[in-house]
Amino acid sequence: MTLWDERFAGEDYLFGEAPNAFLARQAARLKPGQRTLAVADGEGRNGVWLAEQGLSIHSVDSSAVAQEKARRLAARRHVSLDLERVDLLAWPFPEEAYDVVVAIFIQFTGPAERTRMFEAMKRALKPGGLLLLEGYRPEQLAFGTGGPSQVENLYTQELLRAAFADFEIEALDAYDAHLEEGARHKGMSALIDLVARKPFA
Repeated sequence: MTLWDERFAGEDYLFGEAPNAFLARQAARLKPGQRTLAVADGEGRNGVWLAEQGLSIHSVDSSAVAQEKARRLAARRHVSLDLERVDLLAWPFPEEAYDVVVAIFIQFTGPAERTRMFEAMKRALKPGGLLLLEGYRPEQLAFGTGGPSQVENLYTQELLRAAFADFEIEALDAYDAHLEEGARHKGMSALIDLVARKPFA
């Protein structure tokens, strides 16, 4: 059993069953039928919500335990997910396959792996496709209310602006907010949100 399988092994949903608040605020940007990749979707709270908006969801994660819980959550909510267990650091992201890529708190990688994954996510989007990404800023270490303990895994506006300089950045917001997302994301948090679009040319 992997570390993530162990973390997800309980009956409770580690990050809750409701969608991430930033993601839910993006509902107006989404259109039914859009093919969507939910990166590191875990127990499915975000993928299920996206499916409820009428999107077609490819939900990928490394944990079989989490994906079984995602399957159960989708069944309870009467939607379907295309679930695939992958190693995100080795998985060949399909190229220009998705209208939307959603990456919520995927900060389990160091800088080198993060760069590769960001590039893979960008390639996976169709021209005109939408990237929705949320993570923690370095200030999160002082709050201690979730996220990684390695400062190099955290995002700054400068880091994201540079990483997605070839995209059209529609929003890049850094702020503090109180999260209530299950047992693992709970309390005042240092957040950063990115909404970016792949250019057509």
